[in-house]
Amino acid sequence: MGMGTLIILVIVGLYLLSSIKILPEYERGVIFRLGRLLPEAKGPGIFLVFAPIDKIVRISLRQEAFEVPPQDIITRDNVTLKVNAVVFLRVVEPRRAVVEVFDYRYQTSQFAQTTLRSVLGEVELDDVLAHRDKLNTAIQNILDKHTEPWGVKVADVAIKQVDLPESMLRAMAKQAEAEREKRAKLIHAEGEFAASQRLADAAKILASEPVTIQLRYLQTLTEIGVEKNTTIVFPLPIDIFNTLLKK
Repeated sequence: MGMGTLIILVIVGLYLLSSIKILPEYERGVIFRLGRLLPEAKGPGIFLVFAPIDKIVRISLRQEAFEVPPQDIITRDNVTLKVNAVVFLRVVEPRRAVVEVFDYRYQTSQFAQTTLRSVLGEVELDDVLAHRDKLNTAIQNILDKHTEPWGVKVADVAIKQVDLPESMLRAMAKQAEAEREKRAKLIHAEGEFAASQRLADAAKILASEPVTIQLRYLQTLTEIGVEKNTTIVFPLPIDIFNTLLKK
């Protein structure tokens, strides 16, 4: 065997070794052969890529998360907010994710920003604060329709943080304080109403049995005497004042 043949065999062997590619379970290789897309993505496991005839693009099938930058939003009731969100997505069709879009992450991020502004701009502030799950689902459905042609599935969207103006925070604090005062006054009024009903029932019982008034008077004197007071209390019937007023 000549030296030239040995060199050729060594070069061929090194070329074959460099053509061996191994992909883990969570990756797929999209192969372009002479510029044409192969029907199936390669992987996982071992396969050959013959450069420069073949070109491989690796695509991860794992779920990814990226943060949508804070967006200035004006709600339906004209409140200015700064809102950011998190988008969770994964590639379900590697070939389309490579061919149909230049950069599916950047494209999805841009769609997420515009969708976040449009969806939150159609609702009021109370809905943004109280119905986040409903808004998350609406944003996810819109994004999923846009990314489906690229072979990308938007798994979830979560509104992460809502920043309110200082003036709105003070107004909300005053509203909460007024609401608590309202409830306290209602509870107090209900207690007064219940007490007045009990007093009315007691008055009816005392009116039906006049002797009970004397018993109540003696009981009150007993309670006063326990404290060792020297003060003596004499009850005056209110009927006396009514008689004097009439005269």
